Amino acid sequence: MSAPATGLRQGRWVAFQGMLRDRPSLVLVGVLLLLVLAIGVIRPGTIGPSWVANTILFAAPLGIVAAGQTLVMLTAGIDLSVAATMTAAAYVAASQSYFGSARAVLLALAVGLVVGLVNGLGVAVFRVQPLIMTLGTGLVISGGLLVYSLNVSHQGPPAVPDIVRYVGAGKLLGIVPVSAFLWAAIATIVIVGLRQTGYGRLIFAVGDNPIACRLAGVRAWLVLLVTYVICGFLSGVAGLVLVGAINAADLSLGDVYLLPSVAAVVIGGTSIYGGNGGYAGSLLGALILTVLSSVFTLLDAPDPLKQILYGAIVVLLAALYVRTTGDDG
Repeated sequence: MSAPATGLRQGRWVAFQGMLRDRPSLVLVGVLLLLVLAIGVIRPGTIGPSWVANTILFAAPLGIVAAGQTLVMLTAGIDLSVAATMTAAAYVAASQSYFGSARAVLLALAVGLVVGLVNGLGVAVFRVQPLIMTLGTGLVISGGLLVYSLNVSHQGPPAVPDIVRYVGAGKLLGIVPVSAFLWAAIATIVIVGLRQTGYGRLIFAVGDNPIACRLAGVRAWLVLLVTYVICGFLSGVAGLVLVGAINAADLSLGDVYLLPSVAAVVIGGTSIYGGNGGYAGSLLGALILTVLSSVFTLLDAPDPLKQILYGAIVVLLAALYVRTTGDDG
């Protein structure tokens, strides 16, 4: 091959990389479409309006909890208590449904706010490392929830409130999931908030260089506190959506969402070192992981093999994103 032709090919590749760097979501959209195509090949006739609706319905809890995880990771932190918070909010709502739906929902959301406040105080005020703080909080929640379940067992089995079941599993016109509207509203608030508000810019600044923020007079501790409170609240919301979709509450309901909540954010391009990324990518990451799970289900893969493939593909997707966009964190 002649030198001019080689140079032309290299120039096109550089231009293509530049386009992907400017529009990183294109990489994720491409991966998502490839997975959808794979499902169509494995099981022809599967793809349709009903499949799309169900995919969004199952992706909504992951997408909502990933919103909070995105905010925390943008500050160079992580929240390992999100799964326990989801479970606690869901179980509290179900166990309190006998006293009315309003009380059940408010108490469930209060659980998320309290957990977020505790995490925020630990990380922002007492300077506990986020991984240690949130891991410890998650363990405390799990233990406390077990004690709580024993104390309310005399009330009867947990029953999901009607309003929660409607939001989690209901469909408008029999097609569009109600949870999609809630997810869309949260996504809009988070994306616009990060791009257009002072608080959003402070999140990026604190994650990028917290020392410079403190020297500039920014109350970095307050930004961190608010961020963890929001993450806890969104985890509570995700727990309500999840229990509504499943219509059953147990003490391990949200456990499977811990690693995916982090994986969705990483796949979406948010740096684990903070200061770089956004929720648009995390949203696509949640959809990719949900469709990937569907692929494994269609292949009837055994659980051990499913876990191995799931972890390997998540790593490969994250590496592919970084490689094509040139984002080195």
